[in-house]
Amino acid sequence: MKIHFWGVRGSIPTPTSPSRIKSKISAIVEQITPDDIESQESRERFLAGLPPWLFGTVGGNSPCVSLTFENLNECIVFDCGSGLREMGLAQINEKTKINQYHFFLSHFHWDHIQGLPFFSPGYNPANKMDFYSPVGGLEQIIGGQMIHPYFPVSLDVMGSKKTFHYMEKDIDICGCTISAKKMNHPGDSYAYCVNHNGKRIIYATDTELTSNDFIKNDENTAFFKDADLIVIDCQYTLGEAIEKYNWGHSAFSLAVDFAANWNIKHMVMFHHDPTYDDHKLYGILQSARWYLERMNLKGIELTLAYEGLEISI
Repeated sequence: MKIHFWGVRGSIPTPTSPSRIKSKISAIVEQITPDDIESQESRERFLAGLPPWLFGTVGGNSPCVSLTFENLNECIVFDCGSGLREMGLAQINEKTKINQYHFFLSHFHWDHIQGLPFFSPGYNPANKMDFYSPVGGLEQIIGGQMIHPYFPVSLDVMGSKKTFHYMEKDIDICGCTISAKKMNHPGDSYAYCVNHNGKRIIYATDTELTSNDFIKNDENTAFFKDADLIVIDCQYTLGEAIEKYNWGHSAFSLAVDFAANWNIKHMVMFHHDPTYDDHKLYGILQSARWYLERMNLKGIELTLAYEGLEISI
């Protein structure tokens, strides 16, 4: 099972500005010495030694995460943010063509559905798109963003075969069992837990963690305990989370506490604030690692989600 991140920003897509690109180039140039440019090998060594916030970018697309499986022409997709467009474009060059997409939607705020009209495989009549949510009226909700005057073509114009599933209970697809859990977010948001061959991953974006999420009752334990990986909302620092109480997003330090509380092995920091540049985001990752060490929390791997990140489970 491979997890691929196509979009990792929250709230609104955030392209890297020209001024930030210029700042990165300037910072890199300042570090170059004559020895760094004497050969191809030395140049590559210099570039490899640059910090990731400087040589690269987290990306600006809104949420979209896919799960793919060996020798299977189906995949699971969490959310349809603008990153979904990138996923569709990447399919053009893939040797193994996906022909059935299973979309699990956390909720329906714009940043989580706005990529769907630009998903090129959705216009291919040979493809299938299945949509799942614990919320009723799914077809009307999804199609609502593609009606006049909001979009020039309707959902019906997408030629793929579309099926809409009201998720009343766990669902078995792609050799996985997938369950849903309502989380704390304005208008509600749902986390999903995927169980595949004894491995468990959780997608839990757009959630403001509360004390109820830490309670070790039967429901929470069955969903969260001992997961192999969690993709979790870490939009704020603690100070910002206090200022933006009830906005529906979590502080990275609280997410670390949450992962430790449930003995989760790998935590991927997700749904980055649109105002944060790469430098700040990697600084937050360092702060989260420092917090782990300071609190003596063992056995948790921390990763900052970025576009193109792929993790095998």
